[in-house]
This record gives sequence, structure tokens and C-alpha cells, in this order.
Amino acid sequence: MEIFPLAFAKMSGAGNDFIIVDHRHRQLALAEQPDFARKVCRRKFSVGADGLILIEDSKTADFQWQFYNADGSVAEMCGNGARCAARFAYERGIAGKSMRFQTIAGVIEAEVMDDGANVSLRMTDPVGCQLDRAIEVGGRQLQISAIDTGVPHAVIFIDEGDIPVKQWGREIRFHPQFQPAGTNVNFVRLLPDASLHVRTYERGVEDETLACGTGAVASAIIAGLSRKARSPVQVVTSGGERLTVIFDILGDSSIVDVCLQGPARLIYEGQLVAEALL
Repeated sequence: MEIFPLAFAKMSGAGNDFIIVDHRHRQLALAEQPDFARKVCRRKFSVGADGLILIEDSKTADFQWQFYNADGSVAEMCGNGARCAARFAYERGIAGKSMRFQTIAGVIEAEVMDDGANVSLRMTDPVGCQLDRAIEVGGRQLQISAIDTGVPHAVIFIDEGDIPVKQWGREIRFHPQFQPAGTNVNFVRLLPDASLHVRTYERGVEDETLACGTGAVASAIIAGLSRKARSPVQVVTSGGERLTVIFDILGDSSIVDVCLQGPARLIYEGQLVAEALL
């Protein structure tokens, strides 16, 4: 590939980390992007990240993105990645503090707050909510709720703190009830202060991540519908960061005006060279 050196930023949204590239002058052909994402997201062999974000021009919004999971698969939406993309776009003059950008899940509105330290996202309205489905996992019956907050999520409320997140998460992620797309899986514990502690197994990463923005939103909404919590809901991630989820529940139990607020941190900037793909 004759694209090197390629400037990039490494950013973190509550422990979910991303490689972000200003791709308005397209260097990577669309067919090359999944393999590129797989290679640069490898930890220890390349930059390493949970995902790759390519910022591109849009005719109808401030910008659009191409988002790839670490395995090269396309993700419809990523809340933590969206906050990082918003701060990246603001600091490079691609968009103002308030912006709109295109994703596969729809147009996302974002506002950069606190000089970039935090970003607020107005999410697309969730769909496909189903409460308390019984599924056998690991030889036991679990009550699982499902909702699509831009990407599909399963939500399980648990009492015990030490559970096999990777084992159960993978089993649920590939469960026949969630095929063919599969699902992300959130294990949620209600804390004494009415906040939620959420551990997420992410499809595409195929492991537990330190945070998942759409998972935090899914968990908070299911908690609201189950009357375990009320908006605004504080969500504590596996990495110890806090995200705030705001939403309204209408009389027919539909969910509107969903916002996700939290940090978007710039870790470092650099240039990729050809050996990053070896």
C-alpha cells in the first residue's frame, strides 16, 4: 500500500480504545479497509485497539465514518467511538462543537463539552426491545433482555460479582436466538447508589472490553423499563469510568431522546509506517 506514512490518533472512550484517521482524502480503498483494520488493531504487533475509525466527507452531515471492529468486521454504531470521533473532528476543524455525522445506524448528533474532556451524544432511538427471555447458558437458566441501541445487545442482571464473562458472553453472542447477526452481551449489577456496574462481551472484539457505550445505553434502558433505575442513569464500566445515560420512557414503553455522555481522551498522535501491517 502506497499510503505510508499515515497520520493517526489513538483515543480512548472510557477504556474503549480506537485508532482514528482523517480519511477525507481517501487513501484506503473500501475493499482494503477490513484487512487494514485487522492488522493495525493487533495488540503488541501493531498499534492495537478495539476498533478503527476513518473520518470521511459527507454531503448531508459534518462528516461520516467508516467503523471497523478489531477483527475487521463492520459495526453499525459505537457509543464510545462516536464520542472520540466527535472530539477528533472538533479539534481538527472538521466540525464545530455541535455536530452531526453519519453512521450505518443513522445520523448521530454530538456536542463537545468541557473543552473536549467530555462529549454528549444524542443516540438513535432504540428498537427491538424484548424483556426477560429465558435462555440456558452454562447449564443454568438466565433471564435475558434484548434491545438494539444502534447495535444489538443482550442484557442480563446478575447478583454475584464473579461470573465467566468471556465464556458466557461468547455462548450468548453465538446463541441461535441471536443469529445471524449475533449480539453484544452485558452483565449488569445494580449498585447500592442505584448506578449500574456493566461488564460487556463485544462481538467483533470477541472478548470483554473495558467499556461499551451502546452497551451502557442498552443496560440503562432495560433497567429503566424494568424499574430498577431511573433516568439519568450512571453506568460504571469495567475500567472504572462513569458514563451517564439519559432517556425518556413514553406511555407505550417506547424510548426516545436517548443521550450518552462521557469522556473522550486523546492518548497520542503518530504516523503509521508499512511495518505496522507485518
